[in-house]
Amino acid sequence: MIHEDHHHHHEEACEHCHGHEHHEHHGHEHEHEHHHEEGGVKETVVKIALATVLLVAAVIIEKKTDWPTWAYLLIYLIPYLIVGWETLTEAAEALVHGEALDENFLMAVATLGALAIGFLPGAETQFPEAVFVMLFFQVGELFEGIAEGRSRKSIAHLMDIRPDTAHVERDGVVVTVAPETVAPGEIVVIQPGEKVPMDGVVLEGRSNLDTVALTGESVPRSIGPDEEVLSGCVNLSGVLRVRATKAFGESTASKILDLVENAAERKSRSESFITKFAKVYTPIVVGLAVLLAIVPSLVTGEWATWIYRALMFLVVSCPCALVISVPLTFFGGIGGASRKGILVKGANFLDTLSRVKTVVFDKTGTLTEGVFEVTAVHPELIDEKELLHLAAHVERHSTHPIAAALRNAYPDEHDDCVITDVVETAGHGVIATVNGKRVAVGNEKLMALEGAMSHPCELQGTIAHVSIDGVYAGHVVISDRVKADAAEAVAALHRAGVRRTVMLTGDEPAIAAAVAAAVGVDTYHAGLLPADKVAHVEALLSLAGAVAFVGDGINDAPVLARADLGIAMGALGSDAAIEAADVVLMDDKPSKVAEAVRIARRTLRIARENMLFAIGIKVLVLLLAAFGLATLWMAVFADVGVTVLAVLNAMRALKV
Repeated sequence: MIHEDHHHHHEEACEHCHGHEHHEHHGHEHEHEHHHEEGGVKETVVKIALATVLLVAAVIIEKKTDWPTWAYLLIYLIPYLIVGWETLTEAAEALVHGEALDENFLMAVATLGALAIGFLPGAETQFPEAVFVMLFFQVGELFEGIAEGRSRKSIAHLMDIRPDTAHVERDGVVVTVAPETVAPGEIVVIQPGEKVPMDGVVLEGRSNLDTVALTGESVPRSIGPDEEVLSGCVNLSGVLRVRATKAFGESTASKILDLVENAAERKSRSESFITKFAKVYTPIVVGLAVLLAIVPSLVTGEWATWIYRALMFLVVSCPCALVISVPLTFFGGIGGASRKGILVKGANFLDTLSRVKTVVFDKTGTLTEGVFEVTAVHPELIDEKELLHLAAHVERHSTHPIAAALRNAYPDEHDDCVITDVVETAGHGVIATVNGKRVAVGNEKLMALEGAMSHPCELQGTIAHVSIDGVYAGHVVISDRVKADAAEAVAALHRAGVRRTVMLTGDEPAIAAAVAAAVGVDTYHAGLLPADKVAHVEALLSLAGAVAFVGDGINDAPVLARADLGIAMGALGSDAAIEAADVVLMDDKPSKVAEAVRIARRTLRIARENMLFAIGIKVLVLLLAAFGLATLWMAVFADVGVTVLAVLNAMRALKV
């Protein structure tokens, strides 16, 4: 089968047997399609059964009677046309469209040739064999169609995140409508057990959300007023009133479904190779078959024998096992990964992922939580509580993450402090008057300006020094937490065969060194601006193997685009990351990177098994055919049987 379009690779050939028009994952179409598919299967089964009975009857008649050859041909033509009519008409259509060399055409030529051989002088008739071959071809098509339909259905099922309805408040009444008709700004009511139909913000209600369909993460997330909810999650416990912020088509669930469905359009190297291979290979095979029929026949005079072998050669060499099973394997791998909350945007990226030898991590938000917290308080002059209290008050209005960490450590703001004359100096810190005393909170440079001798600290992190009226009062250590699974993630990548792990960060070297040691990366580079990160990734691109960059996507778009493979992490709500990256991890666990590499390698292994298996069996039967040891039905097994087995093997890619 040589069809460009990957989603429909097999449709022209076997729509009659399993009617899988392009799979739309919509409720109603889904049901309609299911009935249609069932109908197509039943019809084919009836045809096969009827043709089998008539074929047996024809064989018995031939054994018991002594009629002229053309009379037997007419008897055999009845089951042949019952089971082969569609194959013949599709072969004729393909010829008219100039796509002559698909498998319908090859089967038509082989079976019509077998019917015609009986009329050559001195040849035995091959009528039963011609009918049997067409019959077996239909049985194979039927199985292939069922297996392929199954694998597509299981992907549709995996991605079962598309909501069917939405309950909207309109004119004081709750009405149930199709999600497509809800406009941003409308109020949606979500009952327990229902899918969230579109992205929005909770107005009232508290609940837990099951995000497993989006992130692969089984622990529910608690949700309350003013928090964001994403489509595709399932509301578990409470009733939620949500204001829609995006239209259905722009919502997270729709984006994910589009990503997974369109991933198949981007072909992997193996698939592009197979498409090109089939285009060149089939004409060569037909040419060889013609030579095989003519040249030895001219030498030996045994036309019937050599034409029969040439027909076998044609059937065996049909490349449909490859053309169907390899794209299906990638389709399965992409679907299986999406069930784990790993969205791969194309089969070509799955290919690259399997070849990754260098993984570059951004530090903040990727290996670390990106959340700063107070990890130590070292007071001098005053006690710990007092030191925190002063620092938090002075930093009360600053927007810096360090200020937020100080405020969180001392949430008790409502005491009777009088704070005036707050002055923030970028790159130094904040000075304010607290109850008449001049309090400075900032770095060593600020302490030097205040004339307070700051003391160094052996702990890693950002140090906020405090002075009162020019006298040093101690310091607070604030650091970014390393993610719980970061070290395991790096170890898992090394186990998966990644040679180099690198960490890039804009932080200062001391902090970078501490995080690098904690997570176990091979090398790190600190104090970088976004442009420096791109330069570091470019330097790594010259090494062997592919380079993947893992970032949280917020300011990493240029680096994500520059690496061989951009992986955005924790992208549940970040449109920028979903746009820029090739692989999107829906939650923010670094261990998902190793899992993605593992899934990609397994998918490619299955694709290779299919290629070797299909080519191996075909070569074997061709060799047997050349020595006259193979029969036409063995040739059909080498084509259809191998395809069915390859499709079943491809379905393993779904299981992650």
